Formats: sequence, structure tokens, C-alpha cells
Amino acid sequence: MNVLIRHAVPRVLEGMILPVAVFYAGLLLAGIRGGLVMAMAWVYGGVALRLVQRKAVPGTVLLAMLAITVRAVLALVTGDVVIYFLQPTLGVFCASLAFLATAATPRPLIERVTTDLVPLPDHLVHHPRMRRFFVHLSLLWGAVQFANGSLSLWLLFSEPIETYLIVRTAAVAVLMLLAALASLLAFKRVLRAVQRH
Repeated sequence: MNVLIRHAVPRVLEGMILPVAVFYAGLLLAGIRGGLVMAMAWVYGGVALRLVQRKAVPGTVLLAMLAITVRAVLALVTGDVVIYFLQPTLGVFCASLAFLATAATPRPLIERVTTDLVPLPDHLVHHPRMRRFFVHLSLLWGAVQFANGSLSLWLLFSEPIETYLIVRTAAVAVLMLLAALASLLAFKRVLRAVQRH
């Protein structure tokens, strides 16, 4: 199980925690423009580092680079930082809908996300108990993402950007941590059940 956690944690840090921290540091040092520039530098720096190390740049990273560039340019041109944060918040609602809509399909989205984060053997992924696990996990993460999006949207339109960043990051981190812990415990229980048969 430690191997699974070591595999997933760097991806969560790189994709979720550090971009907000980098933006906030830029915001404190140089205002909104500084935050936007630092966030873009973070994404472009990650791509440059992969290229220097001769590692493949995943398509998802290229899409993130494109999205952050468009969002940052729009925020800089309009002077409205809400534009920068609105798109990811709407994306969270889309993720919620995708998790819920694919829960009962032959290959739920949560299965793909799980196997991207944690490589699992095919025989385990296709086991009937694991199939039910993915349905339940889809419902859990659909609800969690809906709560995340709702909180984020409310904070974005009701609080100053500094408060939004701190409160949203802390609240979402706790929410995600609790959901991840529940997912991990459920996974361990299903894994033990599969291994007994």
C-alpha cells in the first residue's frame, strides 16, 4: 500500500497543491499579475524540466499548459482574476458529472483515474468485487467533486481572492484527504476480499 501512496502523492502535489502555493506566493510578492506570471512559470518550468531530462511530456500536461496560458492572458487583459479561477471550478463540476454519469458503465471514469495513479493488474481491475468498488467510488468522488465545486464557486464570488485561496485550499485539502482515506480503506477491504477467493 505504501508503494501506491508513493506513486500517487507526487502527482497530487504537482497538479493540485503546488500550483496554488506558487500562485499565492506570486500574489503576495507582486499582486495579481505576479501570481498569474508565477503560475504560468510553474507550468512552463515543469514542461521545460521534463524536456531537459529527456522525459516525455504527457498530453495532459500540454493541455494544462495551454489552459493556464489562456486563463492567465484573459485575466491579465481583463484585469479580472475571477476569470482565472472560474474555469477550473467549472471543470470540477464537469468532473463530478463525469464520475456520476459513468458510475454504472463498463469502465467508469474513476477506474481510469485510479489505474493512472496506481497501476493495477488486469485480473484485479476486472474482478466483480472490484467492479462494484469502482461504482461506489464513482458515487463518492462525484459527490466530493460537487461539494468542492460548490464551495469553490461560493468562495470565489463572496470572498476576496486571498481568502478564497486560503480557505478553499484548506477546505478542499481536508475534503480530498478524507475522501482519499475512505477510498484507500475501501480499496484495502476489497483487495482482502478478492485475495480470499
